[in-house]
Amino acid sequence: MPELPEVETTRCGIAPHLEGREVKSVTVRNPHLRRPVPEKLKHELPGRRIDAVIRRGKYLLIRAGDASLVIHLGMSGSLRLVPPDTPPRKHDHVDIQFSDQILRYHDPRRFGLVDWWPGDGSDHPLVASLGIEPLSPEFDGAWLFATTRGRRGAIKLLLMDAHMIVGVGNIYASESLFRAGIRPGTAAGRLSRARCGRLAEAIKTTLNDAIRAGGTTLKDFVNGHGEPGYFQNEVYVYGRTDQACRVCGSTIRQKILGQRNTFWCPHCQT
Repeated sequence: MPELPEVETTRCGIAPHLEGREVKSVTVRNPHLRRPVPEKLKHELPGRRIDAVIRRGKYLLIRAGDASLVIHLGMSGSLRLVPPDTPPRKHDHVDIQFSDQILRYHDPRRFGLVDWWPGDGSDHPLVASLGIEPLSPEFDGAWLFATTRGRRGAIKLLLMDAHMIVGVGNIYASESLFRAGIRPGTAAGRLSRARCGRLAEAIKTTLNDAIRAGGTTLKDFVNGHGEPGYFQNEVYVYGRTDQACRVCGSTIRQKILGQRNTFWCPHCQT
């Protein structure tokens, strides 16, 4: 599933080509995504100018006047900029056409979202309840320490709770915890102030490294120009069960935590 780095990579790739441009037409080939694509989108978006492309968590908010296009890539979705004469492929469900290019939404599993919402999109029901942005100045060790007090659940599960912190999915939670030297199953409330500080910094560093690498492509993800990400080549623990730790040589372990595969080094993480 595309997480914060993949969505931010997509935003950075498409925003310069959309902002300030006028939408000419909208084509919906298959409206049956996680929620039906609104019929009114085809009538209300054309003729509007794109004001901004914003990321909130794993959502893209494409603002156009007094309404916004709210997009979530789901499990397998991607947005690509293609020339206007590019034939649609199977699973190319929505086209937003500009004068010289198309923003094309592709989603084989159709778990994504393309919605049309009044205002700037921040009060959309799926956006309004999101937690803190981990790359924001407000997210730091002090915030994490205060938030984890009294919590008995595993720290990895807290990191993946979008109502608490947005966009830190399974890959980036595992990698951040490795960099901070913390075992995934550690009770969140047992982390000291110093360890919370290290973890907050590790999350920011991991996410920024992933953004610089163009995100992680395990199967479907491509950026706005159809290119895969490369962060999967830099991971320390994720998906490396029974392989040697890149730091100490110990064997990487795996278990299920919160119904998700979890990876850690028994020597580097305590």
